[in-house]
Amino acid sequence: MNMSENPDETPKKIIIDEDWKSQVQAEKEELERKRHEQEASASADGAEPDAPLLPPSLEVLASSLGMQAMMAMGLVPDPVSGKPEVHLNQAKHLIDTLAMLEEKTEGNRTPEETAVLSHLLHELRMGYLAVRQEQAGS
Repeated sequence: MNMSENPDETPKKIIIDEDWKSQVQAEKEELERKRHEQEASASADGAEPDAPLLPPSLEVLASSLGMQAMMAMGLVPDPVSGKPEVHLNQAKHLIDTLAMLEEKTEGNRTPEETAVLSHLLHELRMGYLAVRQEQAGS
């Protein structure tokens, strides 16, 4: 027999354990404190806590190598020092690596991948020549 069948029966009271509530609150505060410490530690190291990454693809790989080449040409500041640093041998190596990647993947790329790789290589080569000329003129 359930309660709706016997109207004379009084409903049971729910007893809330205040100690349990305060323990849960203390645990939440501790977790929040640890999260803030981790974020502070990660930002002090200059790294994101655990930033989501793009899915692996030829475009992401090419972009990553391209960014490294731009840093090596001094077109993008070094993330550690915050200052542009020129390392032309490293830049040339990265551009040559992208050219090798383009050659080795010929016939296996989508039109979009081909366009991204071709455009990136063109821009990097032009940037390399400009930086090299600037270095020679100094």
